[in-house]
Amino acid sequence: MSAPHTVGFKTGERNIFLHLLTACNLSCAHCYINPREHGSSMLTREQLASWIRLFHDPAKESNIVFLGGEPTMHPDLVYGIEVAKSCGYAVTVDTNGYLFHDFLERVTPDHLDYLSFSLDGPDPEINDPIRGEGVFGVCTANLKKAVDRGISTSLIYTVSSRNIDGLERMVPLLKELGVKRFFIQVIGLRGKSATSAKSDETPLQVDPNRWLEVVPMVAEEVSRQGITVIYPKVFLDKTEIFECAGNVAENFFIFPNGRVYQCPLCEDYPIHSYEIRNDKLVKVEGLTEERFFKLDIAEGCVMNKLLQPDTIVYDDSGEPVHRVSCCLLKQRLEK
Repeated sequence: MSAPHTVGFKTGERNIFLHLLTACNLSCAHCYINPREHGSSMLTREQLASWIRLFHDPAKESNIVFLGGEPTMHPDLVYGIEVAKSCGYAVTVDTNGYLFHDFLERVTPDHLDYLSFSLDGPDPEINDPIRGEGVFGVCTANLKKAVDRGISTSLIYTVSSRNIDGLERMVPLLKELGVKRFFIQVIGLRGKSATSAKSDETPLQVDPNRWLEVVPMVAEEVSRQGITVIYPKVFLDKTEIFECAGNVAENFFIFPNGRVYQCPLCEDYPIHSYEIRNDKLVKVEGLTEERFFKLDIAEGCVMNKLLQPDTIVYDDSGEPVHRVSCCLLKQRLEK
């Protein structure tokens, strides 16, 4: 097993996160979709093809992730995948596991680089209060079907104070399900999470010491099973230099109303860098997220300091104990 290594921002790589719609059949407690900012529409078949091609650059390695809401609720998802593949994208679909429109019957392993399922607990007792009654059973059953069909699968676990105690018990389940990649995500205070954080006495975010105690240890255990693990760096060592992906990488988070962000932490606010107008990418003028990316502060990520400061712990002298890394900086661990 290799030691965890930081996955740096690759020069020339483009990562396209395309939200096809904002509708979903579930109502997860930590859903980040904000209809006021992201709209409530669905891309038309024509928009889907046009926007996929709009962000493709044949000179660069390009990854596209189809998202929602729930992307399999879009009747033209398979068509979109075929367009993306014809452009040369590496294609991932993120799903809650319900797989609408006979999705599994309409795709082959050649369509997808990964089909990524979301699960937030090792059993229904932890997962279903977060994602909905009966979701654990449906998601795991469909994940097994995907594996049986030869589709490469991954699983996403969003860590919060409500489910971190169940993370270690994911290890045998991942092996049983046959997934190839495991993504551990830190909960962000946006969408529903931002709303509940203001009214709930119990913080959703995990204490830094608890995160550092649990997450790397579980990642090592998972990698010993031959499963690749990817998780956010979150906290920088004192010797590590802070970099903002907005300054050095190409990441585009696209919503059906045409807003295009470069930083997912900004998605609750109308400070997006670009808009799609008449199928063209237009740079937004004025106070946008890009203005913040260039600020250098002791705490690391300026957007984290502004939007979710409870993640930062200070020592007696007022200095941050840990610098918070860019939310797009990842650790990778594989056997």
